[in-house]
Amino acid sequence: MKTLRLSAASIGIAAIFACVQPAFATTQARADYTAALKHASAAYKADRIKCDTLAGHDKDMCAVEAKAAEKRANASAEADYRGTVKAKTSRRIANADADLMVAKVACDTKTGQEKDVCIKQAQATQVKLVADAKAHKTAVDARADAREDTRDAQNKVAVAKCDALSGTDKDACNAAVKAQAK
Repeated sequence: MKTLRLSAASIGIAAIFACVQPAFATTQARADYTAALKHASAAYKADRIKCDTLAGHDKDMCAVEAKAAEKRANASAEADYRGTVKAKTSRRIANADADLMVAKVACDTKTGQEKDVCIKQAQATQVKLVADAKAHKTAVDARADAREDTRDAQNKVAVAKCDALSGTDKDACNAAVKAQAK
């Protein structure tokens, strides 16, 4: 009798931990996300302080590189935390935007037509990277939709096969189809 109670208590405790564990995992991921954002902010501030010793274009370049690094780190933290295709696409777009910020300041050393071409080239590269990120997201979404459609079609075929049966065989077949659909 004591072993029965002990086993029941063990199962109850295991069930509680099974329910609590996902909440802990979410909290842990949130903590990692918050820590990554704080680290990005601290790194940005430290890099900006280093920029104060510089002057002119070097100072501008240093400042924009620091801001771009912070932007990349924040987007990466967000994508890692969310783990969605949309968040990963946003990270790719943020990286493209950060590259554009740096490239525009790098173009400041040039003058006239050469500067205009440099900026247009940087913008064209950014547009291409953003378009590639959006196309990738669309492709991933399309593959997911195709998998779901295929699964639904296969499920309908299995149900149709079950309908041809009768009695307990039909019940067992339908139960197997439902279990497989989950």
